[in-house]
Amino acid sequence: MATCSRRVPFLLCLVSIFCALSSASLVSAAKRQYIVYLGGHNHGSSPVTEADLHAVTDSHHGLLATYLGDLERAKDAIRYSYTRHINGFTAILDDEEAAEIAKHPGVVSVFPDQKRKLHTTNSWHFMMLDKEIDTPTGKRNVPNELWKAARFGENVIIGNLDTGVWPESQSFSDKGYGAVPSRWRGLCENNTKAGVPCNRKLIGSRLYNKGIISAVNAQTADPADIYSPRDVDGHGTHTLSTAGGDFVPGVSFLGTASGVAKGGAPRARVASYKVCYADGCMDSDILAAFDGAIADGVDVLSVSLGADTLAGYTYLTDGQAIGSFHAVRAGIVVVASAGNEGPDQGSVKNMAPWIITVGASTGDRSVDAYAELGNGERLKGTAIFAKPLPEHKQYPLANAADVKLPNATAADAALCLPGTLDPKKAKGKILACLRGQTARVDKSQQAKNAGAIGVILCNDKPDGASLNDDIHAVPTSHVTYKDGLKVYKYINDTKKKNPTAYIAPPVNTYGNKPAPSMASFSSRGPNAVTPQLLKPDVTAPGVNVLAAYTMANGGKYPYAMESGTSMSCPHVAGVAALVKAVHPDWSPSAIHSAIMTTARTRSNAEDKITNEDEEESTSFGYGSGHIRPSRAIKPGLVYEVAPHEYLDFLCSIGYNSSDIDQLMEKGYKCSKKAKSVFDHNYPSFSVPNLGSGPVTFTRKVKNVGPPGIYAAEVNEPYGVAVKVVPDVLKFEKYGEEKSFKVMVAAKWKGAAKKYEFGGLTWTDGEHYVRSPIFVTNDLVIDRPSNVIVGHY
Repeated sequence: MATCSRRVPFLLCLVSIFCALSSASLVSAAKRQYIVYLGGHNHGSSPVTEADLHAVTDSHHGLLATYLGDLERAKDAIRYSYTRHINGFTAILDDEEAAEIAKHPGVVSVFPDQKRKLHTTNSWHFMMLDKEIDTPTGKRNVPNELWKAARFGENVIIGNLDTGVWPESQSFSDKGYGAVPSRWRGLCENNTKAGVPCNRKLIGSRLYNKGIISAVNAQTADPADIYSPRDVDGHGTHTLSTAGGDFVPGVSFLGTASGVAKGGAPRARVASYKVCYADGCMDSDILAAFDGAIADGVDVLSVSLGADTLAGYTYLTDGQAIGSFHAVRAGIVVVASAGNEGPDQGSVKNMAPWIITVGASTGDRSVDAYAELGNGERLKGTAIFAKPLPEHKQYPLANAADVKLPNATAADAALCLPGTLDPKKAKGKILACLRGQTARVDKSQQAKNAGAIGVILCNDKPDGASLNDDIHAVPTSHVTYKDGLKVYKYINDTKKKNPTAYIAPPVNTYGNKPAPSMASFSSRGPNAVTPQLLKPDVTAPGVNVLAAYTMANGGKYPYAMESGTSMSCPHVAGVAALVKAVHPDWSPSAIHSAIMTTARTRSNAEDKITNEDEEESTSFGYGSGHIRPSRAIKPGLVYEVAPHEYLDFLCSIGYNSSDIDQLMEKGYKCSKKAKSVFDHNYPSFSVPNLGSGPVTFTRKVKNVGPPGIYAAEVNEPYGVAVKVVPDVLKFEKYGEEKSFKVMVAAKWKGAAKKYEFGGLTWTDGEHYVRSPIFVTNDLVIDRPSNVIVGHY
């Protein structure tokens, strides 16, 4: 299981997962796990009875028996039978059997059980869910309008598909909670001290491991991980507490980032669905968890997971896309991470239109650890370490390449790789180590092993200004690429004069500007599968997020800092829960739209959002912008999508009626005059092929505010004409819908050869309903075709 995080344990995990992707399974080469997807269920009785579920399982056994020739063989081959909302099963098959079953009438798809990977005290303050005020007794934080209106997400149920949960965390205390909502139908599996004892806050915990046990050698796996719903990794506890953890005062991480830890919806009820382990996350387990969560009655699902590759990708052979479709159909908001493969274009994952896809950006807090050079230059870096240098004075400084062992190359030693540093030369020095190849914190560990007393960790050019508050083995200052060049220049210029440096203890700073900026690791658009659909949708804090953590295996930190789109995803899930609390009757697509159209594209310095390298970012990074929770409850208008309109979308991109018929409504047929993909009612506009001629979008918006008149304001992409008809919409009542068209054309031949961006905003003077516009002449995604994505 790779990690969302940029910290060492997760990066090391990532390497092991990449290796595991190509490793042999216990299942023989001739047979492997396949998922046979049959669409959705139309159970005859309501509520569904156990007899109904047994009948579905029997039908799965019968179907498989027709191809295996024996009912008992079929029963032995099946690992999961999905019986409640998702219809299908996972079974051990050979390739020929799978190919034959795929031809069976009513089978939507048959695909290998693939491995997925997993992709705070201040971030909610940064997003203005609370504010600091002066009182006669000192400063204190008070909640904003959204938190008060939503009653902090009270009784909304947030589910989390991840690595499990550490139930003893204070973030999941049920002090002050009433009875569990009567609509909850879930349970706590293994409800013991050794398992996961639930309470009125943590109301559910389930374990799904049949897929992973079949895919890996369970004999060598950690039994405390693979057979327990507990979180031994920390990722699941971190993400779940970010979305719905309760208020916990006095939290810090090694004395830094102190404050009150809380989730976006701190009074929500939470449930954990463990689908990820040290060896990865299997589609079969993920599908089972989706089916279980839908049946349990969750309102919001946070899923910080992603596909392995884009090679051969389709929406109907992706377990996560399939599971989330059925969840959204059941009225559940599904939020997922965009991936950590940025800044490569076309690397965004979780691209289905029914998923809210989230990129990662910075907040306005940093943990600063300055590097002071002997020439008087003071460089602002970041890092966390427990024991500072003994004195505030200059210490010997060396390029790690100059302290290499005789059998090591200078290039490897510059990276502070294991076995490259000479203890005789490194002892007592601060080393300048170059970022790359190995985990950042392993470099400080290697320096410590060689007797060095500190590290200046210098970014390579691709990482630019991306910095991380990692825990280091020795005093460390992680600096930008530009500042790293200054370090190496100073060393080279003063070699004969003995260069020196000092690393100051870390200190917290707040209110940094500009913020947010897009994290360099956050995966970027365009959407490589359906480029007419702009992804990601929004961005949220995903850098150095402090949240609850596991205490398994002698863990020392009940709260820890992590970075990744895994961390930004639950921020949006928490906001979705708040919007759901205020508007319980809103559909998932209405909440999706409200979060997107109220997002902000400017920083707290009122400049456009930039990347960490300080270049201007685009909608390929932040989608519609950085989330603004307090605006999302009053969006004015929403772009709503009925469940059957997702079927129209699938028709428009080439799926056939017989497959789609199984997903939801018997008798559904793609229209003979199929709707254009440009007419899917999405809150953004993407034109990947303007060179083929003008494009017209049809959209409809629903009034969810008071009566009003909305006028269209267009920010045209360079070289592109955008016309909105009509350009004024008058709404006389709540719930009224109006349609409009957006016509996009080139102003001159060959316009938009580059990627061009703009926007459409509907406004009544109080509400600003903004959608991004992306246009290019002919989309070409310049990236490797085998991009791997992760435990985000």
